[in-house]
Amino acid sequence: MHSLVRRYLKTAIVFLATGLLIGTWMMIERELLNRFPNSYETSAHVHAILVGFVMMMILGVALWLFPRPAKEDTRYTPGAASAAYWLVTVGTAVRIVGELVRPATNALSLRIATLVAGILQVLGLAVFFYTMWGRIRPVGSKVREEKGERF
Repeated sequence: MHSLVRRYLKTAIVFLATGLLIGTWMMIERELLNRFPNSYETSAHVHAILVGFVMMMILGVALWLFPRPAKEDTRYTPGAASAAYWLVTVGTAVRIVGELVRPATNALSLRIATLVAGILQVLGLAVFFYTMWGRIRPVGSKVREEKGERF
């Protein structure tokens, strides 16, 4: 397994732990203190789990399992896959922190940082799928399909 794939997968697990901690904290507050989570806490929890864990896990596994890039593929570069990792990771981490801190302050700088973090997430996903597009192709299945095999 390539080091970039391991980085995606291990980062996904860190975001899962983060999301579980936020969720546990929200449950403790709800059940013991009768304080329901606000929309910022909910957003932080959702982004930790869905973008941080689920998407990072999907991206890492795709990077690992998809066929190697074709020789003529100019879209795929390890540098772009690494850039996508950093965009999604930094964007998600800053977004989580920004959402959790937001109820304490209405500072314009925090609101802008949180917005930029969300944009980094989107850019990271766009870069990843742009660079991976050529790797979404038939390899062995094309030959089997041409022989009439159904699966």
